[in-house]
Amino acid sequence: MPRHSAAVYRRRRLVTLVAAILVVAVVGVAVWLLVARPWANAAEATPSPSASASAPESPTPDPTAGESPAAESPAPESSAEETPGIVACEARDVEVAAVTDADAYDPGVMPQLSISLTNRGSTDCAIDVGSTTQRLTVSSGSDVWWTSTDCQENPSSMVATLPAGATVTSKVPVTWDRTRSSVETCADENRPRAPGGGASYHVAVEIGGFKGTTTKQILLY
Repeated sequence: MPRHSAAVYRRRRLVTLVAAILVVAVVGVAVWLLVARPWANAAEATPSPSASASAPESPTPDPTAGESPAAESPAPESSAEETPGIVACEARDVEVAAVTDADAYDPGVMPQLSISLTNRGSTDCAIDVGSTTQRLTVSSGSDVWWTSTDCQENPSSMVATLPAGATVTSKVPVTWDRTRSSVETCADENRPRAPGGGASYHVAVEIGGFKGTTTKQILLY
């Protein structure tokens, strides 16, 4: 086998050395990539656009929260817009009328007087139906014989809801004792008595600030 020149051997050693350096460099880079993981921090610091766009604005409720009473959401309260309050009745919607237990009364029979209310409006409304706002008057022509407020005791207020289209009547009627009333004679047992014999009287009523548009006629015998 012919011997190579010294130059050939030098070139072979140079190629081998360069190859060894390249192998060491590649291995070193691979080791650094595995240890340093330079992409990890970038990925953690900058979320992907798709993940950012799909994130909800408010936290998603925990599906297991309902298992604990303390985690349950309270029932929503109704707002004024959702449930409007009952408004006060208006004169155009309320019809007030006098009610009596009879049209004519025999001697000694005391008329029982009541008030009826009708809501002609399309919505429920509130009205004070307490004795403070009630007034019943018995007249003969222009002569006022009796007024329920002359000797009224312990008047009170009571606001009630009058349903749309409904008619209600006072449960406890007021008794007219067929005498002439005044604030000065409430305890007088000898007050003038209203004439009978078929005499005509008219009952007018008022409640909650609304007056009856008509009166109810009764006859006393």
